[in-house]
Amino acid sequence: MLSALRTQGWNQAQIARQLGRHKSTISRELRRNCSPWDGFYRPSRAVEQANGRRSQSRRNRHFTKRDLRRVIRLLEEDWSPEQIAGRLRRDRILSISHETIYRYIWHDKYCGGSLYTHLRCAQKQRRKRHNSYDSRGWLPGKRHISDRPASIERRNAIGHWEIDTVVGGGSKDCVVSLVERKTGYARIGKLKDRSMKEMRKRTTALIRQHPDRFKTITADNGTEFHEYAKIENSTGVTFYFATPYHSWERGSNENLNGLIRQYLPKRKSMDAITQHNCNVIAKKLNTRPRKRLGFRTPEECFYGV
Repeated sequence: MLSALRTQGWNQAQIARQLGRHKSTISRELRRNCSPWDGFYRPSRAVEQANGRRSQSRRNRHFTKRDLRRVIRLLEEDWSPEQIAGRLRRDRILSISHETIYRYIWHDKYCGGSLYTHLRCAQKQRRKRHNSYDSRGWLPGKRHISDRPASIERRNAIGHWEIDTVVGGGSKDCVVSLVERKTGYARIGKLKDRSMKEMRKRTTALIRQHPDRFKTITADNGTEFHEYAKIENSTGVTFYFATPYHSWERGSNENLNGLIRQYLPKRKSMDAITQHNCNVIAKKLNTRPRKRLGFRTPEECFYGV
């Protein structure tokens, strides 16, 4: 009927109304199946082309054991299905969708497997902050984030970081997390507690490992950052402070903390965590491909590889 009506000179909108279809459906059918040589729509040819596309569909594609072993190895490195699919496609190793990987994971779980344990699941608990009293103390002379150059917000250059602490439970031990805004490169340091002195010592040590790659740091308003001026004097790095309870102003750091929680769950004591453990976690995160980096890794972007 489509072929006959088109031969009679009906336009796509008229054909769609006659066949009870949306005009976009008619347009898509003609675009896919008209002859590239004479522009005619032939039903027999349309059926052949549709069957050909269906046979090549990813739903009908069977992946080899070697392909699956490669995917499983990356899952065991705690890469997400999207990171795996994007990186394999970028390196022209394998074309597979993240939905296919998820289906394999859930099938593996159904069969008693444990691949699902490598997926990151984070449930955020939120509480209202509107008009609430800020009990963390107030420090005069802090530079507000509104004074930060606009180029930092646009992530134009490497060297601008965000900082925060990640706490556990049952002890005072915690970690400090630093993330570079442009590349997502992370540094993690072990703290005995959230004191100003401990924060100053560890942050200064982390900065001195890459002194040429630190220009500014944006922090929240926690009291552990009240010795920021001493860090500035010893390293030359400029500190800025976000608006209280505006976590989205440090979105990169909030995202990093969520990734860290895969290895350091909430309410779990961190007293057994060492700086070596922090370095291992940071290495894992820095060698995972990121979608916003075109599935390059933060490490590759940070070092210009």
